[in-house]
Amino acid sequence: MASSSSPGTELVVGDRTVRISNPDRVYFPAVGVTKLDLAHYYLSVGDGVVNALRERPCMLHRYPEGVEGQKVHQKRLPRGAPSWVETVHVTFPRWSRTADELCVTELASVVWAVQMSTVEFHPWNSRRADVERPDEWRIDLDPGDECDFSTVRRVAGVAHEVLDELGAEGYPKTTGSKGVHIYVRIHPEHPFTDVRRAALSFAREVERRCPAEATTTWWRKDRDPRAVFVDFNQNARDHTVACAYSVRGTPDARVSAPLRWDEVADCDPRDFTLLTMPQRYAALGDLHADIDDHPFDIAPLLEWADRDEAEGAGPVPDP
Repeated sequence: MASSSSPGTELVVGDRTVRISNPDRVYFPAVGVTKLDLAHYYLSVGDGVVNALRERPCMLHRYPEGVEGQKVHQKRLPRGAPSWVETVHVTFPRWSRTADELCVTELASVVWAVQMSTVEFHPWNSRRADVERPDEWRIDLDPGDECDFSTVRRVAGVAHEVLDELGAEGYPKTTGSKGVHIYVRIHPEHPFTDVRRAALSFAREVERRCPAEATTTWWRKDRDPRAVFVDFNQNARDHTVACAYSVRGTPDARVSAPLRWDEVADCDPRDFTLLTMPQRYAALGDLHADIDDHPFDIAPLLEWADRDEAEGAGPVPDP
């Protein structure tokens, strides 16, 4: 990867110029990746990461001293932002607080966030035009402590089967850690409570089809550690997950990597890193590029939720 011995490096990003200070600072000691390398990575997947973040409130996971140092969860836009960096004003009713969060509309904003020591980008599943109505349903397959990745892959296959039966187009990716996310574009017509309720009804259907490997059990202490938690709660208001193409703060600089469905059954999250993804992206492009073209109406899932509750399954737990 590229590096520099100068105290600062200027990168031209579209019609912007972003200065990267301390470009030689090592952010990932295990693989020798520097701050400038991180910026060049995001440039290499630029269209994809902007597509994943566009117009969404975005929380930043910053590592000012690299991934072996303290992580900062940054909701508010860091100070010193150029005038062209856009924001969206959001509220957090539980804490009676508000924040102006980063709202990516161009790649230069991503690179500027890297300058501010951002490694991971965690967007909302709603957009600036109507923050209270999500346009993205997120299926999070979260393995238990004793669950291997082959089980995650099998549960992903079951989720794909259910999506196909619903007529929903799912877009899978690795989480960049131990799990799999599947994104489904939806019409921004429902509040978070409805989307989360729909997500639970879907999760229960996956659990019915593979009860030994998937669970919707709410409390971690009550779950089988060998099972995959189909985490419907990632659709709660202001919950965020790492976006497609986001680097994660792992020692090997792993990436949340979009996948083709025919790759899911054999994929290994360790194969997708900051060092390997640029070549993959150059060959395949953005595998989530057309997600906006396939919105899904969650009405059938809300009918499932009504059915489940009528049969005594209980309402969606509080987030």
